[in-house]
Amino acid sequence: MAKYEMLYLLNNDLSDEEKDAKIAKFENVVNSMGGSVAGSDKWGTKKTAYPIKFKNEAYFVLMTFEANGKVVEELKRIAGIDADVVRRLITKLN
Repeated sequence: MAKYEMLYLLNNDLSDEEKDAKIAKFENVVNSMGGSVAGSDKWGTKKTAYPIKFKNEAYFVLMTFEANGKVVEELKRIAGIDADVVRRLITKLN
């Protein structure tokens, strides 16, 4: 299993409970498919470099995890269809 980081931006209009539920959802995807989450670092609300969907701020979260390629593909799929995920980037760590 390889180590990965997933940086994703959530809609800033969500309540704190909804943000925590989204974070738990992504962690559960990794854990349910045999991976392990090292941690989710909540960076909080930050200004984006350019407007995304007419908004200038988003809630940033960095999740570090170990998993295989199937988990990464599933995370991409789930984050891609979630309307509250503004952007996502998954990178493999060396």
